[in-house]
Amino acid sequence: MIADEIKEKILNHIQEHFSEEEVSAVSSKFQIEIPDSPDKGDLTCNIALMLGNITKSNPREVGVEIGNMLEDLDLIRSIEVAGPGFINIFLNHSGILKIISDILNKKTISKVKKAKKIQVEFVSANPTGPLHVGHGRGAIYGDVISKLLEKKGHQVQKEYYVNDAGRQIDILTASVFLRALNIEDSIFPESAYKGKYISEIAKDVKLQATLGLDEILTDLSEDQEKKIDEIISRLKTTSEEDWSSVKKVSLDQVLSSIEKDLKNFGVTFDNWFLESSLLGENSKINSVVQQLNQNNLIDERDGNTWFKSSDFGDDKDRVLIRADGRQTYFASDVAYHKDKLDRGFDEIINVWGSDHHGYIKRVEASLEGLGYDKNQLFVKLVQFANLIKNGSPVKMSTRSGEFYSLEDLLSDVGSDVARFYYLSKQTDQHLDFDLDLAVSSKKENMYYYIQYAHARISSLEKKAGLSDFNIGDVSEDHINICSNLIHEISKYPNILEKTCSNLAPHLLIFYLKDLASVFHNFYNDNKILDKSESDTKAILLITHAVKEIISDSLELLGVKALDVM
Repeated sequence: MIADEIKEKILNHIQEHFSEEEVSAVSSKFQIEIPDSPDKGDLTCNIALMLGNITKSNPREVGVEIGNMLEDLDLIRSIEVAGPGFINIFLNHSGILKIISDILNKKTISKVKKAKKIQVEFVSANPTGPLHVGHGRGAIYGDVISKLLEKKGHQVQKEYYVNDAGRQIDILTASVFLRALNIEDSIFPESAYKGKYISEIAKDVKLQATLGLDEILTDLSEDQEKKIDEIISRLKTTSEEDWSSVKKVSLDQVLSSIEKDLKNFGVTFDNWFLESSLLGENSKINSVVQQLNQNNLIDERDGNTWFKSSDFGDDKDRVLIRADGRQTYFASDVAYHKDKLDRGFDEIINVWGSDHHGYIKRVEASLEGLGYDKNQLFVKLVQFANLIKNGSPVKMSTRSGEFYSLEDLLSDVGSDVARFYYLSKQTDQHLDFDLDLAVSSKKENMYYYIQYAHARISSLEKKAGLSDFNIGDVSEDHINICSNLIHEISKYPNILEKTCSNLAPHLLIFYLKDLASVFHNFYNDNKILDKSESDTKAILLITHAVKEIISDSLELLGVKALDVM
């Protein structure tokens, strides 16, 4: 890529003329970028400003020196030092053709010099029912950032953490158990899981014991949360064998449903990690508690076992083991993150809902307390998605059973549309996803607008009877005719690099929208097929680069580009 060639030449130059310390301060930070207007060049660089600031020298003079050095590159027409020291680079005919050629040959991103082994853990919704649309945003983000990391050359493992232990699983089991006993809706516990799926699971339950409802449902607490806990206790003790059987059937079916919905959404996992694998007498949880104790980081207070997380910047200490012997969810998380790093990952990335923001510090503290580098952990927070259908928000309450499921979403708009819109905004911002707009043919529908550009170009190529192109057919005149389009095309490698480096797929969508807009304007201003055969072939080669960018970008997002709308 031209930008890489120029950057390498600049680095070689400054290594000869500046100190090692000065070179180190700028080498990884300066960028070759595309200016906002073609009038400011085809490429621009801020290296002179950075060096001037560090060396206390005149940045314009530094810029002129670097510019003079660059002028002997074959692909450069001229250099202009503008403003306080920006180096604006104007490419010649060969340079412009090189940009187009690189895109057509998929030379658009540089691989990392040293690949890392990275784990991305995402979704990890409690297996207590079908996934709802609130889980969809995190699912797609985790899937796509995994693709972005692989694009840069890293080795990535995608993992789903299955919370198959704890109270929420007991509530699920009890809910299915009661439905298997044909309990009436009027006396069904408020704190139990409702929904049609509970009744469907109950149909596959085979109870061995004959239980009377009276012994299960009489003399219960008025408090609804205590009430469900009392029911759980009675079901466990009354029929231990049935309880285990119902639990297995319930978990198996819910997990199968989750895996199916995610697969239909284009999301698969390399590993499903069970929380239950951390438990037991010789558990990994007990092991981490012992290790923390050896590090003098355990405190016994009020019968509880505390981790001194405040020693590592957490706002307070955290309970690992309760006075009654029950392990906390945090204890499981500590053991789980230790297990991740013990598996040899260089980095672990967690995709969490924004409501887990306060959890980050305590997990980092636990890693430090166990002797790991907390900087190996990266947490990406994903804000909630508000889905609008027929002008009203959709419900997402799992326990009530009244929710719009991920399966419903896929049925209404399809996987591609859903993926696109989940990614269309920065993840730390709330997303309003208008389902009606998403399937419309309006210009305001970004998905349609971008796909229409791809389909339009496909139609042009079909009508022209062209399937192969020759870069040598593009003259200076053609470049001038398509100058705005080429300028937008040339931004792609830079945008792709930023998208991958920042794990920010919304940047790619914003760019595709701008690219589609420039193309549609170009299409409306030019009768491409009415020109001479040579002009048509040359222009279609340039528009084919637009098509390749759209296709490659959508593929990276897990979306299929459309040839026909």
